[in-house]
Amino acid sequence: MEQISLIRRTLQPHLGWHGARLSFLALFLVALFRVKTVNFSELAVGFMGKAQSASHYKRLQRFFRGFELDYYAIARLVAGMMDIPQPWVLSIDRTNWEFGGCVFNILMLGVVHEGVAFPLLWVMLNKKGNSNQGERIDLLDDFLTVFPDVEVGYVTGDREFLGHLWIDYLNHTRRLPLRIRVRHSEQFYDGQRQLKASVLFSHLPPGQHMVLKNRRRIWGHWLYVAALRLDDGELLVVVTDTQPQRAIADYAHRWGIETLFGCLKTRGFCLESTHLQDPERLSRMVALLSIALCWAVRVGEWISQRQPIPIKKHGRKARSLFRVGFDHLRRVLINLTIDSNGDFTDVLRFLSCT
Repeated sequence: MEQISLIRRTLQPHLGWHGARLSFLALFLVALFRVKTVNFSELAVGFMGKAQSASHYKRLQRFFRGFELDYYAIARLVAGMMDIPQPWVLSIDRTNWEFGGCVFNILMLGVVHEGVAFPLLWVMLNKKGNSNQGERIDLLDDFLTVFPDVEVGYVTGDREFLGHLWIDYLNHTRRLPLRIRVRHSEQFYDGQRQLKASVLFSHLPPGQHMVLKNRRRIWGHWLYVAALRLDDGELLVVVTDTQPQRAIADYAHRWGIETLFGCLKTRGFCLESTHLQDPERLSRMVALLSIALCWAVRVGEWISQRQPIPIKKHGRKARSLFRVGFDHLRRVLINLTIDSNGDFTDVLRFLSCT
């Protein structure tokens, strides 16, 4: 299994794991692209080697049950693989699903690049529903510990991510620019009276946007307010502390984290098919999928440079960079034993930070 050894040597400088753990990771990545799911029974079948599937299944169980991951090292590996130019756009959001009586709820922070948010840090929330302000603040504190010198363009989040402490943390404690969506029912104070966003922007026709001239007070802070009337009539309202004319366009990059969740789940690695219920074990799974995601997108970027992806009439690419890279990696890794054109060597270099 020369290819497994090559993957292991490629990753070793960035993770520092000992040989057996690196070999497992190499086998896991190959199997993941082959079978397109994190279900252990399917992964075990996709593992290379002469051992029986039952042995591979037990190996999967041992890794996710007992191996302590350095999540900061995973975050640095993701950043190194993608080499995203600064300033970074950070997107924060949750994804959740249920399996039987178990609720999975993940608070994720990612850096957006080429329409995808690449996962840096996450928290497994032991509850249903929204995150609280303390959980978000802790997540950003961890980010600033791992990447103290990174320039952040702004932090963007959906309507869940509000509250006085959270805005104060971004705006004053850490001085991180923000582009946060608010509910159209939120009250804004102009120094004389309070009005709902739905009233302030009631005159906006579909497709039109507007920025209020002066800052308004919300959640105890004076922020700029911009709004866009979507084509379906819904009102998109965004608050920001800087560059209000760019607020709506900047906020649109938040969608990269929704794309990420799609890649991790139904459009890619089928995370929802996992039977892992322990939060720490599920967190380890997300870490490995983060590496696989970066590998797929890097390969997709390389292929699209050689053969541009067609653009459809609506202006979007016919296939995402992730899908292009994902499908190519599947083809290469399924056919490792008959690789006569150096395809594996081509894709292997994108698993490195160099």
